[in-house]
Amino acid sequence: MHAFLRPVEAFITSPRTEMAIIALIVVNAITLGLETSDTAMAAVGPVLIALDKFVLTVFVIELLAKLAVTRMNFWRNPWNLFDALVVGIALVPTYGPLSVLRSLRILRVMRLISLVPSLRRVVSGLVAAIPGIASIGLLMALIFYVFSVMATKLYGDAFPEWFGTLGASAYTLFQIMTLESWSMGIVRPVMETYPYAWLFFVPFILSTAFTVLNLFIGIIVSAMQGEHDQLADADRQAIHAETGAVLREVQALRKDVLRLRADLTERVEPR
Repeated sequence: MHAFLRPVEAFITSPRTEMAIIALIVVNAITLGLETSDTAMAAVGPVLIALDKFVLTVFVIELLAKLAVTRMNFWRNPWNLFDALVVGIALVPTYGPLSVLRSLRILRVMRLISLVPSLRRVVSGLVAAIPGIASIGLLMALIFYVFSVMATKLYGDAFPEWFGTLGASAYTLFQIMTLESWSMGIVRPVMETYPYAWLFFVPFILSTAFTVLNLFIGIIVSAMQGEHDQLADADRQAIHAETGAVLREVQALRKDVLRLRADLTERVEPR
């Protein structure tokens, strides 16, 4: 690294700089929220727009400074890629067919995730849980498909708006799984025509709302606990390595003291 980049590295990695960036993200979130208010825009619209441009400029300078300091290592850090994507979206021109991207400026608030360690741990835990979530998602899809086919064949003729097609049955079962108006809104009307329909709906609710969804929660909690244990183990190893280095220095210092003591003893003792 060039010598003139060392002060830049010290500046962008200092806690004060990180706190300043976090403060700017919070200010930017507030200004972007105020821009949705016609009253606020009529009163201080130019100020809000100027603040937004200022914050974006600071973010771009920060990322360029990180890129200059870390060079190719910048692209190996997934959090840097995340920051670059969020800031890059705001740099895309927002006119014509790309005007919809203007609403994506609020994604800059998501930079808090990369700056706050506790949020990073949560996201890392969620990412680590993706394989397990995918497996549970596949299981959920199979359950929904089986029950949707059964519901369409059983209740499609009598209740076509709820179970007339496979898609309608899947959507209705999703509503039942969320326990949103499932009893009085859907199941009891069906039971007026099919008294034993509860034999279909109760097992479905037990196998989805009370089993599969809890598996989702269990996998996420387990992944986050694993992430926490991994960080704790890394901290313990770092402390152990530091303690070992200190112990070796103390032992070396003790040897030097003993050697010096022996030399002094030889010089003092009469021959």
